[in-house]
Amino acid sequence: MTPTKATPPATARAGGVQSIERAFRLLETMAEHHGIMGLSALATESGLPLPTIHRLVRTLVDLGYLRQEPNRQYALGPRLIRLGESSSRMLSLWARPHLSRLVDELGESANLAMLDGDEVVYVAQVPSRHSMRMFTEVGRRVLPHSTAVGKAMLANMDPVAVTELLGRTGMPRHTPNTLTTPGAFARELDRTRDQGYALDEGEQEVGVRCVAVAIPDAPARLALSVSGPVARMTDKLIVRAAPLLHDAAANLARDLR
Repeated sequence: MTPTKATPPATARAGGVQSIERAFRLLETMAEHHGIMGLSALATESGLPLPTIHRLVRTLVDLGYLRQEPNRQYALGPRLIRLGESSSRMLSLWARPHLSRLVDELGESANLAMLDGDEVVYVAQVPSRHSMRMFTEVGRRVLPHSTAVGKAMLANMDPVAVTELLGRTGMPRHTPNTLTTPGAFARELDRTRDQGYALDEGEQEVGVRCVAVAIPDAPARLALSVSGPVARMTDKLIVRAAPLLHDAAANLARDLR
C-alpha cells in the first residue's frame, strides 16, 4: 500500500491532545517518505495547514526529533534513534513467545523481520534446536527481492512503489536462483498473494529454504518466517508451516495494537 494523504480529524480523539497527534502524524508521514520532506510536501501529504506545520516542525527541530537540511528540507532527527532502538528491543520481546511456538511446532528457526527503508532487517529470532541450523543473526540487513520476508511485505505494497524500490536497490544476484528482473519479481508477488505465503528458494543463500507471511495491520511492515536447510524444509513442511505462521502473525498483530 502506498502512503495516502491523511485527513485530520476536526478535534483530537476523546481524551487526546491534538498537537501531539499532529506532531506524530508529521513524523509518520516523513517516515513513509524516506525520512526527508519539504514543508509544502508535508502539508499536502499530512492534510495539516501550513501554519500548523511551521509551528510543529519548529518545536520538533528544537527537541532534536527533526533537523533542517542545507536544501531547507526537513529530515528525521537523531533523537529518534534512541526511541527506535528501545522499541526494537520491545518488539523482539513481544515476538519471542510466538517465534518459540513456531520452533516447537516445526523444529526450524523462526524469524521476525522489518522493512527499514529499502532493506529488510531481522529484529528477532529463535533458532532451531537442530545442530545444523540457520544463523540469521538479529540486526542482519538484506535486500527484500531475495528473501521470503521481503516478498511477503512487498506483496502488500502498491506495485509502483515496489518497482521504485527495486530500481533503487538494483536487484543484485546472490545465488543462481535470485530473481533479478522486475517482471519476474512481479510474477513472484502474484504467486505470493495467490498462495497466501512467500517462499525463498535458495535465493539469498544456496541450500536454504524459507517460508514467510506478513503481519497484518502492524505499525510497520513486518513479516514472520521459518527457515532451514532444503533437505528439511520440504513441501510438506511448508504446507504445514503456512497456517501456523498466519496464526502467529495474527496473534503478534494483536499484541502490537
